[in-house]
Amino acid sequence: MPLSTPEILDLLQKVYGNPAAEWPTDPYEFLVWWHCGYPASDRACARGWESLRAATGIAPKELLAAPMHKLTEALTPGGMVPEKRAMRLKEIAGRVLQEFGADLRSALGGTLVDARRSLKKFPNIGDPGADRILLFANVAPLAAIPSNCPHVLVRIRRGRERENYGVNYKEAQEAVAAEVAETFPARQRAFLLLKRHGQEVCKAKPRCDECAISPHCAYFGGHNRGRATKA
Repeated sequence: MPLSTPEILDLLQKVYGNPAAEWPTDPYEFLVWWHCGYPASDRACARGWESLRAATGIAPKELLAAPMHKLTEALTPGGMVPEKRAMRLKEIAGRVLQEFGADLRSALGGTLVDARRSLKKFPNIGDPGADRILLFANVAPLAAIPSNCPHVLVRIRRGRERENYGVNYKEAQEAVAAEVAETFPARQRAFLLLKRHGQEVCKAKPRCDECAISPHCAYFGGHNRGRATKA
């Protein structure tokens, strides 16, 4: 009998405990943090974020006043293309000041459609990023799914993930929306556990032999059946 999404999450919690968000939950601060590392990862973004805070500060006026060479230098610990990321931080800071009066959070208090539209004006923010920001800022308890591993729930529940990223994301989102309580703690917990599992075990090349979900996983079961047939 396939596990429900809450049962999957309970098993993951036994493995990973209660993971906490390692990024700023304020919408503006998250946008800055997200561009502090490239390729974006919690570790890379954290390095760039700490360096940037020490060098220039992160407030919109501070970023706009900082010379480009200083921003670029501050972002270098976060990884590649620091010059491009510095330009994007200038763009973010300018837009937050000019369009949102330096208070992005308040601007997200209207309809969900308007909130998403506002966030997607910023570089590198699509629907998954907007949903993540709204969830962790406690603006809307959305069924956000980690953008780099939407395959986790799809594999466990249905077997091999789809070739289309959007289909994977939608299927995972529908599973969370249907079965996980529509509260901030429950939806944030789901996001964090799926993200952790996707980064550590259920990768592009999954480490199924180390996975606590394997006995209940449609992907693992199908893979084993395939090997048995070939044998």
